[in-house]
Amino acid sequence: MARGRAPGYDTQREQILARAAALFAQQGYTATSMNQVALACGVSKPTLYHYVRDKYQLLVEIAEEHVGWLQALVGQPALKALDPAARLRALIDSFLRAYADAQAAHRVLTEDVRFLEPADRERILHGQREVVAAFADAIAALRPELRAAHLHKPVAMLLFGMMNWMFTWLQPGGRLTHAAMAPVVTELFLGGLMAIGPVGDVPESAPAGVLTHPPGANRAAQVKPARRAATRRGPGLPDRNVGAARLAPD
Repeated sequence: MARGRAPGYDTQREQILARAAALFAQQGYTATSMNQVALACGVSKPTLYHYVRDKYQLLVEIAEEHVGWLQALVGQPALKALDPAARLRALIDSFLRAYADAQAAHRVLTEDVRFLEPADRERILHGQREVVAAFADAIAALRPELRAAHLHKPVAMLLFGMMNWMFTWLQPGGRLTHAAMAPVVTELFLGGLMAIGPVGDVPESAPAGVLTHPPGANRAAQVKPARRAATRRGPGLPDRNVGAARLAPD
């Protein structure tokens, strides 16, 4: 007869995922060891392995759980009853509130998916595409001509550009919160969305006196790629955002 799970198993497992996500977000997936995860969870390493097979499983489950939560948000039946503008407002508000409650998992999803095996990465990316498609459909409902011009998804990605990277400057416990910024993001996006002109209606040149290229752009183009890469990182300073691996034992 199979032995059932101990009381509190699911709660403990959720806590392990949350604390692993916090470590991955703080120092990177590759730089985090299972010893560190066990210590953060207040359990022994053998106990940790009772809940997860290895560090890779932690990464997969953190990403799957977070993207699944986002899919549930965009799939709420109540959203379908709203008019297009109200639906967009509700989507933006719900997403920013979700991000506030899961900043670590969100950072793992945006930065550490590249460490997944191809099949796992594709499954996660498929879920993300569904989320983007829901926003793109809401945008197209408000501005149908953008769908015809194949702009509804690029515009949705611009919106995610605002929302997804707020964690880089919006500090937990600070004066501003995700909830406070939600109406700012909403009005900024909707105002810009309604101001988009006909496709192809782009000025031929910038107004006089407006800088269009960085100073020294021609000189920069002549810098050798290896030197340019070293300049971007700084000598001996790996940058997690440009994919530098920081290894730690499993």
